[in-house]
Amino acid sequence: MRMLLALLLLLALPAAAQDRKEVDLALALGIDISGSIDPDEAKLQREGYVQAFRDPVIKKAILGGSHGRIAVAYYEWSDAWVQRLLIDWTLLDSEAAIDAFTTQLANAPISIARRTSISGAIRYAIPLFGRSPYEAERKVLDISGDGSNNDGGLVTDMRYEALKERIVINGLPIMNDRPNPFGFPSEADLDKYYLHCVTGGPRSFVEVATNFEDFPRAVRKKLLQEVADVGPHFGPVSDFDIALGPLPDGTQLAQSGRRPVRGEDDYTKFVRPEYELGCDIGERRSREFWQRRFGVTPD
Repeated sequence: MRMLLALLLLLALPAAAQDRKEVDLALALGIDISGSIDPDEAKLQREGYVQAFRDPVIKKAILGGSHGRIAVAYYEWSDAWVQRLLIDWTLLDSEAAIDAFTTQLANAPISIARRTSISGAIRYAIPLFGRSPYEAERKVLDISGDGSNNDGGLVTDMRYEALKERIVINGLPIMNDRPNPFGFPSEADLDKYYLHCVTGGPRSFVEVATNFEDFPRAVRKKLLQEVADVGPHFGPVSDFDIALGPLPDGTQLAQSGRRPVRGEDDYTKFVRPEYELGCDIGERRSREFWQRRFGVTPD
C-alpha cells in the first residue's frame, strides 16, 4: 500500500520536477568587480577560475562524486543592485562539458563597476539557487573580493537569509595591499572580516589570496575543498569528527571536521562569533573616508 501511494505521488508531480537531475553540488561563484579592482586584476581573477576548472585534478574531483556531476553558475557583482550573470546554471558531467564551460568563461567580456556590496551579491544568489534546474545534495555560494561591504544592506542580514535556505557561504578574500583608485586604503583585516561576517553554514571556510597573483592558487585549493566537501569544524558539537588526509593533488589540510548534515539542521547556527570590529566596519570606514577626504558621505 505504501509503495502504491508513493508511486501515485510521484506520478502526480509535474514533469519538470521529475526530470530534475541530481547533482553532488550546486556551486554559485560570485566575483567582485567593484572599483577597487582594476582591469588587470579583474583579468587575473577570471584567469584564475579558468585555470582552476581546466586543472586535471579539479576535473577528477568534479566527476568523482556519487553522482559524477555538479552544477555551476558564475556572476559578477559590485553595487547593491549591480550583478551580472555571465554563465547560468551549467551541468558539468564530463571533461567536454567542463572544457566548454571554461571556454565560455574565458571569452566573456570583463567589466568594472563601482561600489562593494557583498550583501547585494548574497541577495542575488538566493533566487538564483531557487530557480536551479538541478536537485543538489549541497548548495554552496562562493564570494570572492578585495573589500568589505560598503553598499546596500548589512551583510549579516543577507547571510542569515541565505543560511535559512540551506546555502553554505564560503569566502575568498583578496588581500590587496594597495589603495584603490579613489585613495581608499587597503584592509589588512579583510580575512577576519570574511571569516566572521560573510561565511556561514556547515563546513564553511575562508581561503585567503595574499594578493591577485596568488589568486589562481587560492581558487584551485578552494574548489578542491568545495567539491570534496571538507572544511574546518566549528559550531554545534559534532558527533562525527575526523582528521582528513590530503586532497587529491597532495594538498594537506589542517585538522578538519565532517558532520552529517541532516534535513532538520538549522544552518543559521553555523556562524563564527561576532567580529570584534563589528560587521558594519566597511560601511563606517567608507563614510569616514569620504567625509574626511571630500567633506561628503556617499549616497
